[in-house]
Amino acid sequence: MREKRNFGYILLPIVLCAGIIGGIFIGRFVEKRRISPTQEKLQTILGLIESQYVDDIDIDSLLEKSIPDIMMSLDPHSAYIPASELTQTNDELAGSFGGVGVSFQIINDTVNVIEVVAGGPAEKVGLLPGDRIIEANGKQLSGANVSNEDVFSTLRGKEGTKVKIKVKRSNSRSLLEYEVTRGEIPSNSVDASYMIADNTGYIKVSKFARTTYSEFLNALSKLKEKGATGFIVDLRNNSGGYMDQAIFMANEFLPGGKMIVYTKGRTPENETIAVSDGSGSFQDAEITVLTNEFSASASEIFAGAMQDNDRGLVIGRRSFGKGLVQNQTELPDSSAIRLTVARYYTPSGRSIQKEYKRGKDGKYELDIVDRYNHGEFYSQDSIKFDKSKKFTTSAGRTVYGGGGIMPDIFVPEDTLGYSSYYIEAVNKGLIQKFCHEMAEKYRPLMKEKTLAYMNRIVPREDSLLTLFVDWAVGQGLPARWYYINQSRDLLLNQLRAVLARDLVGYEAFIEILNEKDSTVEKAKNILTTGQSNTLLKKQQ
Repeated sequence: MREKRNFGYILLPIVLCAGIIGGIFIGRFVEKRRISPTQEKLQTILGLIESQYVDDIDIDSLLEKSIPDIMMSLDPHSAYIPASELTQTNDELAGSFGGVGVSFQIINDTVNVIEVVAGGPAEKVGLLPGDRIIEANGKQLSGANVSNEDVFSTLRGKEGTKVKIKVKRSNSRSLLEYEVTRGEIPSNSVDASYMIADNTGYIKVSKFARTTYSEFLNALSKLKEKGATGFIVDLRNNSGGYMDQAIFMANEFLPGGKMIVYTKGRTPENETIAVSDGSGSFQDAEITVLTNEFSASASEIFAGAMQDNDRGLVIGRRSFGKGLVQNQTELPDSSAIRLTVARYYTPSGRSIQKEYKRGKDGKYELDIVDRYNHGEFYSQDSIKFDKSKKFTTSAGRTVYGGGGIMPDIFVPEDTLGYSSYYIEAVNKGLIQKFCHEMAEKYRPLMKEKTLAYMNRIVPREDSLLTLFVDWAVGQGLPARWYYINQSRDLLLNQLRAVLARDLVGYEAFIEILNEKDSTVEKAKNILTTGQSNTLLKKQQ
């Protein structure tokens, strides 16, 4: 693979002065330095507690508990990472690791699943982004005292061991229980790349890790060799990661001299600009970008660069709205802080960051739920943008800042085929369990690990559905054929996809799911009919 040339952008080193934490220890480590009255007051308070408090107090332990509160009072994404958790926290972007395969954040004393790692153990049993983990192996994981360390120590363990997880899901009144077998978590970030039509390639990017750009470029090149002249880049449920990887990806599609992203902070060291260098190999290829409410950060950088440069259409639903840049600094005791040092802006000047209040007001964390409740997932008219944050793309199209990337073409969440039977089957993880048993039965017959061969040996659609319904009865799900027929196509699509995942591989799973995906279908039709450039011009 060719080496990437230096970009025509300035990426200055980020310098961080941890004033609050430094002030705590300044008296111990720095002599003859003037300190503020507040820092002096803090030292005095700590000294009084250490010398006069009625009980013996470990000052270091007291500070360890206080620092997270200081960080959380700044913004929703600044965070303190104890030394005991730093390795685990970095693992999901740095490489493979053992566990159940979820990214989480503790919000309002509850463990919220942010991302379910594609192909990981949790995904295989049916956990979903947005689930709230209440209990694991009998240990309560909610409440004021729950910590990241509690979650890591409970969910991670030796490969092959099991953990029983109870979760709260928004569409279920009762807790849902899953048994997950711990395993190695895949570190690849391009989950699927295949020809979805004669001249169209599809690439799904699940996160922005250290190897994402090289994986992405490799996928593009292979699809180009197969005849792809247009590409669907699927960033749905991609919560972000390393910003430079999104910049490298965007550079492949842009002519030289086009802005990709820039950042602004309090100091010049935190102000950067990224401009395309003209070395991209896919400057003439048509492109569509898929987003939804879980597309965040680096995903929004890429989508914003394509949209603001009028390079390709963004299709789907409004993205998450994370436009804050964190710098991670390791502290002397091997702990670290991730401190927000800048905001990033798209080429038109938009800040994608949605509104938040300093401190823990809870509204920021519940934004996705609020969007769902007021109908944004189903109607574009439910989205209300601040007219004062109006911007224009390079060709004069109107776009808005202040709350994520709004797609050029809105596609509502597809609930066609949803029924109480289908929802119960999904919530109980029955589709995954049934397909696991089926895969064990048919795996010895798989002479070729291909979708075509799988389709030859597994039961046909009517037989497959009947087998599942009969099996589900034994699992406590009654056969209600009115609702089963209502969800027939959806059930069969899910059954075939999960079987393909277990018998062929994760890419086959994505390929089958895409057969019934309205957002993918819209993007495919636009590219295969050559409408992309025409639609961009119409919107000008």
